[in-house]
Amino acid sequence: MLTPVIRRAAACTLAAAAAVPAAGVLRAPSASAQGIGQQVRAAELPELRRIDVPAAWRVSRGRGVTVAVLDTGVDLGAPDLSGSVTTGRDYTQGADPPGFRPPHLHGTYIASLIAGHGSGPGRSGGVIGVAPAARILAVRVILDDGEPGFAVYNENAGFASAIPDGIRYAVRHGASVINMSLGSATPTRDMRLAIGYAISHNVVVVASAGNNGSAGTGLTPYSYPASFAGVISVAAVGATGRRASFSDRNASVVISAPGVNVVGGYSPGTGFGEVDAVAALAAAGRLAGERAVVDLSPSAHFGGGPPPGPVQVVHRSYPDIAALAAVAAAAALGFLLALTLLARQARRGRAGRGPEPGGGVRDEDGIVADT
Repeated sequence: MLTPVIRRAAACTLAAAAAVPAAGVLRAPSASAQGIGQQVRAAELPELRRIDVPAAWRVSRGRGVTVAVLDTGVDLGAPDLSGSVTTGRDYTQGADPPGFRPPHLHGTYIASLIAGHGSGPGRSGGVIGVAPAARILAVRVILDDGEPGFAVYNENAGFASAIPDGIRYAVRHGASVINMSLGSATPTRDMRLAIGYAISHNVVVVASAGNNGSAGTGLTPYSYPASFAGVISVAAVGATGRRASFSDRNASVVISAPGVNVVGGYSPGTGFGEVDAVAALAAAGRLAGERAVVDLSPSAHFGGGPPPGPVQVVHRSYPDIAALAAVAAAAALGFLLALTLLARQARRGRAGRGPEPGGGVRDEDGIVADT
């Protein structure tokens, strides 16, 4: 059996992503769609302000930038993304039975956080993303966990290249940024080469750091593609602005962003989504073939108090920093000692050599050094 790929709903930063799996669906009550859209906007704007998105909009709203969302696909009917999505290749074909229409739930959610432009009169309602003028290139490389082909995809070696192939496709089709709110415990050579291909073409690659933080208090295992060199690995902060309890903590993490109870867009028939750690962990449990033992009510979540704070470093281990500083100091002293020895050797060499034309001396290897 192949190592499963876990999808993760993301609280996106200006870099275009962050990490936390799972979304509880918020179905619209009896109020009008316009009223719901305005409620969503009112709930979302404080989060955007806390990571200074309105200030960033004064510099750029993403116009001219294409963000490839490698995920479960994006619903073209989502009003908050209308006209902003190009549907790319589907690398999961054959996993679902013929005739099945994928819901594109997770991918639509992620795309709305990145490039949602709102909806309704004057686009005053609905979800607005961190880069509302950007375009989305939707590349389907994984399945939502409710799809009938979910197990087939994770167990069939024929789909092992879906994500690497999706990365290369995104690069060839003009993506400036690649967002992958997904991860696996197993690094593959093909994925590593695909990441290198993207970076060599000046494409920014962003991925979720992982969601194994609840397993213990120490450092968590690496997740891929986030842990490959050159990838911006994004973890999640919770309601207090500190690392969310489920989010990974290891050396791969570059930045963090709000990742608990973040509202995003789905299709009109489904409603809006809210990132939630309980739903995330339950999804991970199903993925591993284990029984979920948590309450999946929309109100259940880790942490309490005010919404998450600004982007911050996830964790600083001061004992580790002190140890590494000592190693660095020792290395610096060794480097200075080496320079001293080399300088002495050079002086000895000059003393035993005659002058060369042009004012230099020739050492024992025939190299002329200026004097």
